[in-house]
Amino acid sequence: MQVAVVTFDGFNELDSFIASALINRCRKRGLEAFITTPTPVVTSMNGVEVTGQRPLEFVTEAEVVLIGSGIKTRDVIADDQLVSRLPLDPARQLIGSQCSGALVLARLGLLGDMPACTDMVSRPYVEARGVTVLDKPFHAEGNIATAGGCLASQYLAAWVIDRVLGEDAVREVVGYVAPVGENEETVDRALRAVRVPVQA
Repeated sequence: MQVAVVTFDGFNELDSFIASALINRCRKRGLEAFITTPTPVVTSMNGVEVTGQRPLEFVTEAEVVLIGSGIKTRDVIADDQLVSRLPLDPARQLIGSQCSGALVLARLGLLGDMPACTDMVSRPYVEARGVTVLDKPFHAEGNIATAGGCLASQYLAAWVIDRVLGEDAVREVVGYVAPVGENEETVDRALRAVRVPVQA
């Protein structure tokens, strides 16, 4: 199963790289992430130049699409031509956003009445699009998820891994990258964050 980690110019390294690195620990199980970019090379908010692994059109064939965050997301959603290159379909894809990526999901009309998570800077812009923003790091409904705060990218990755491969894979991946001595609590926190409680 292929994952497009959509990464625009001005991207936040933590958002794109943490999610893709965690997911790529599942390559042998058939789950693989690719940095997916609208141009051959994009530059991060801190000046790091990255060559995209897949062009933006890859989002049409990927089974999972994660929209990364960055300092130019408002420019992205103002660009009709760029937005038109994102024909996402939650009926057949898992779709997630990280921080300001929620603006992209809102612009695409994918959130509907669903509340979202985002970062503190992006919050007023997401709310201005009529979306209720939660004071939580992660929220998912059906095949759509949003994460807020750079380090919540681990939850976005855990959600994908859990949905595709199950809890054992989450425990293996997150447990391995967790700070030493905090492995079990890190895994349990991630699973609590990404799983919707069963209503009594």
